[in-house]
This record gives sequence, structure tokens and C-alpha cells, in this order.
Amino acid sequence: MKLVVLEKASLGSDLDITFFDDFGEVAYYDSTPVEEIAERVADADIVIANKAPLNESTIGCAPNLKLICESATGYNNIDLEYCKAHDIRVTNAVGYSTPIVAQHTFAMALYLMEKLPVYDTYVKNGEYEKCPIFTCFEPFFTELEGKTWGIIGLGNIGRKVAEIAKVFGCRVIFYSASGNNTTTDYERVDFDTLLAKSDILSLHCPLTDRTQNIINAEALAKMKRTAILINVARGPVVDEQALYDALMTGEIAAAGLDVLGKEPIAADNPLGKIKDSTKLLITPHMAWASHEARERCAREVYKNIESFLAGEERNIVTN
Repeated sequence: MKLVVLEKASLGSDLDITFFDDFGEVAYYDSTPVEEIAERVADADIVIANKAPLNESTIGCAPNLKLICESATGYNNIDLEYCKAHDIRVTNAVGYSTPIVAQHTFAMALYLMEKLPVYDTYVKNGEYEKCPIFTCFEPFFTELEGKTWGIIGLGNIGRKVAEIAKVFGCRVIFYSASGNNTTTDYERVDFDTLLAKSDILSLHCPLTDRTQNIINAEALAKMKRTAILINVARGPVVDEQALYDALMTGEIAAAGLDVLGKEPIAADNPLGKIKDSTKLLITPHMAWASHEARERCAREVYKNIESFLAGEERNIVTN
């Protein structure tokens, strides 16, 4: 059995993933340019990928290919119709990042709510030494208790965020973009109500026709001027120009983003011009990437291969 890991670097240099050698001969590549994919997978039985585009032009000359394992939950990089037509199974990794994405969601929200960079700078630049009293509490900040936390995308991550928000004393409301989530665990509201009532609005939804640019100029105009937006879902869920305009005019108070429409950030992305970290916090798509989460992800891929070779179905995206 021949395996090819196309993007080992996407799992991090701190992980030892040589356990894939259990399945046969493995070729490990830190990254793979598009133009080199076809050559590298030509003799492969199993391909492990993350963002590499896998379609007719890149895997069309891989006659032995039986299984593609996505080392992620999303699989937009894979042509599922082509795989179906050529009897190539596709699996993904599910649930591995839930704890850390929920953690990062609150790290961003609290950083912005408490205006932490201002206070850190106040101490480190020597201003606190000159303070006539023991404390400083300007700029003024608020607390989570009693606030309304709105959620779009009440899947595994959204539910975890909802649980934590309740522990903080928040009222939790959610909007179902698909219309299919009928849970009664949390209060379901229409989109306009979600926008109008949320003090913090966090996004955990997949990217679909319904959710692309769901947070646009019209939506932002309906939010509270004191609201904080957190996007740890997919970049195109938010209209970035509209968000830039809303932040610059004070239409909403702040935003925390771990995902962008183009990654790494494009030089012409208007959000890159906002240097005030109390207004905008951007992290480089790392909310999912704790050591533990990446290890779980790699192990999920291992289990998917193990199940496939045993003739069992596990995390099958298409058969």
C-alpha cells in the first residue's frame, strides 16, 4: 500500500505522524505546489491532504487511488463528483477542534471586551508607575454576565460555545441559516432578532450559498453599536469591506476574526489597515490548531484509513 501525505506542515512540525507507516510505504511532503500534485500521487493508493486541490487535473492520472483522507473537516478542495465517478472514497476529520475553537472564541471576545491591549501597554510603557491610585479602569469595560450571546451555526462548536456562554451568565440565542436546526436547548430566533439583540455574535457555520456574506452591510447596520462580532467559521461568511466600513464608522464596537476571504491575508484587504487592536483582532487561521487538536486530527485520519482497509465506513464524505 502506497500513501502520500501532501501537506505535512499543515499538521505542524511538533507532531510525529510516522504512525502512518503502519499502513505501508509513505511519502511525506511538507507542502505540495499544485503543479506537482499529479506526479506525487501517480502511484498512490491513499492520499492525505488538507488544502491541495484534488480533481481530474491533479488525480486523473492516479489509477490506483482508492481513498482520499482530508486532514480537516471541510473538503471544498476535493471534486466529489469526480471521486464518485471513479470509485474513490473521501473521508474527513470531524470534531477534533471543538474544544480549542470554542476556547479561542472566548479568548477573542474577552480580549476585545476588556480592551486588554490598552491595559497591557499602560503598564509596560511606564504610565502605571506614575498613576496616583492603585488602579486604572479607563477605557471603561463591561462584563459577560447578563449579556446576550448570539450564534450562527449551532453544530458541535456552536453548542460548545453556547454551553460556555451560559456558564458566564449569558442569555444564548441562535439563528439557523439552513432552517433545519430545531433544538430547544437554546432559544432560536429569526435573523433580524439575532442581529438586534446580540451583544456578542459568534459565527460557527459552514460556508454555503445561504451563509456567504450573511454578515453584510445590511446585517451590520442592524447590530448594536456596542456589539462584538467573532468569526471563527469561514472568511467569506463576512463581507470584509462592509465590516471595515462598520468598524470605522462605529456601527459595531469591535470584531475578532480568525478567518479571512483570502488566506494568508491579501495586501489589499481593507481590514489590514485597521491597527487598533481594541477595534479589530485578527489571528492567522489558528483557532483550530492547538497541539492537542492537531494530534486528534492526525489520529482521526489514521482511524479513517484503518476503518477503510477493514471494509468499514467511518467519516465517509462520499462513496
